[in-house]
Amino acid sequence: MQALLKLSNGIDAINRFVGKYSIWLIFAATFISAANAIVRKAFDNSSNAFLEVQWYLFAWSFLIAAGYTLLNREHVRIDVLNSRLSKKTQVWIDIIGFAFFLTPLCITILVLSMPELIQKYQSAEMSGNSGGLIRWPVWAAIPVGITLLMLQGWSEIIKRIAFLAGKGPDPMGKLADKTAEEELMEVLRATEKAKKPATAAPH
Repeated sequence: MQALLKLSNGIDAINRFVGKYSIWLIFAATFISAANAIVRKAFDNSSNAFLEVQWYLFAWSFLIAAGYTLLNREHVRIDVLNSRLSKKTQVWIDIIGFAFFLTPLCITILVLSMPELIQKYQSAEMSGNSGGLIRWPVWAAIPVGITLLMLQGWSEIIKRIAFLAGKGPDPMGKLADKTAEEELMEVLRATEKAKKPATAAPH
């Protein structure tokens, strides 16, 4: 079990790292969108490549962050019935879901997407749009993102089995990591505190 927990921690670390830095893909897409709009308005010039690279970046950010989203339990859940069940039953439902629904789905997507990716890479297939981009880089986001999601599903299974065996913390409890909103509030409080003049020391 300790070896499995180390594996789980390793998977968590990978997805935490990927999720943390995938935000830069959104920033790049936003920057390109703004630059494209400025160039189009100011110089009456544009290209489909600017539009397609935005789609590529969004696809990459969405897919590779799927495992990170699962790690932080931010996927949509319908807890109308699940929340009324015991903790042990909830954990078993998650184990069954990850093992018999998420994993087969991910494997199916990998099996179907890999031949397409290989074919597009070998043929150097280009976009049908004028000035468009080569296709295989965006297709590569599918197996990468789905693999990260599947691995995170396995990590969640390990954590839940460890919990049932009494060798791990509650995997359904509150996350120790701070949310982006909480981190922002701390920064704002620190900034506000720094702006306040220091109180004069008594003589």
